[in-house]
Amino acid sequence: MLARVANNLYWMGRYIERSEHVARYMHVNYFSSLDAPNELSQDRQFVLRSMKFMVGDPVTDPEIQLDEAEVLHDLGLNPEKGYSIINNVKFSRENANSARDLISTELYEAINKFYHFVLNYDKELYVKRGLYDFCMNITEMTTILRGKIRATLLHDEVYAIIMMGMNLERATQIIRIINAKYNDALLARNGYDPDVSKSFEWVTLLKCAESYDMMRRYYKKAPSSLSTLEFLILNGNCPRSVMNSLDQVNKHIQVLEKSKNPGKESAAFFIEKIRAELKFKHIEEIEGNIREFIETKLEDLVMVADKLEKEFFNY
Repeated sequence: MLARVANNLYWMGRYIERSEHVARYMHVNYFSSLDAPNELSQDRQFVLRSMKFMVGDPVTDPEIQLDEAEVLHDLGLNPEKGYSIINNVKFSRENANSARDLISTELYEAINKFYHFVLNYDKELYVKRGLYDFCMNITEMTTILRGKIRATLLHDEVYAIIMMGMNLERATQIIRIINAKYNDALLARNGYDPDVSKSFEWVTLLKCAESYDMMRRYYKKAPSSLSTLEFLILNGNCPRSVMNSLDQVNKHIQVLEKSKNPGKESAAFFIEKIRAELKFKHIEEIEGNIREFIETKLEDLVMVADKLEKEFFNY
């Protein structure tokens, strides 16, 4: 396989996963604010700022009044914003086009349908009353795409590259969402409950990761900062956790890594190192300095991506 084609498959997976997380974050935060127990978390400006913070476009000036329609348009259907859903879907389709002969007709048709749904969505309807419908369709279509990838592709190098991209992106997005909701919890601590560990934002965080029900089943108690962070970072059985995502990346890179003893500068070695650090990490250590943990792990994931590019996608 050409390195260029492998790169297309890898980024196709990443863009599909990214579009889903942006859509779910918008949907959960917008509608969860209606049930929030304090005025700040209910405030529309607070919600809009949280959305922009999560995608890496924070608004730091508290005096600025954000326009709801503009923010929703930027995150959803603005082709001039690199983080918008329409751009993520567009880039995933472009990468699929470049690797068309390696993926199934069923998968390609599903990606094409996904692209045309977003491209032709009524922009005026979307910003006025279409957010729920738009975000639900995005999350459902990405689930269908994952099903097509698993059910219609050979589980060989092509499958491994796509899944490696999807899981690396999932780990990145979960950490970004944790960062955004932790920031929200700090801002909201002067509202309903000054105790950050019991903030309503932890419930919202779990819902953003589709993990609320399973977390309640696992711990059999209401979410706190400790249990939420442990579940989404260290629990390898949670399919949305950082640990599970890195386990999957490690599993799929073994298909590509021919050496049984990869060098210390290789991507496979570095992924194993990150996994080992998390495996022997206590959640109290992470909670005690969560900002530092987030920054370190995001840097680690960027380094993994750089190493993958140099080893497998450099052309």
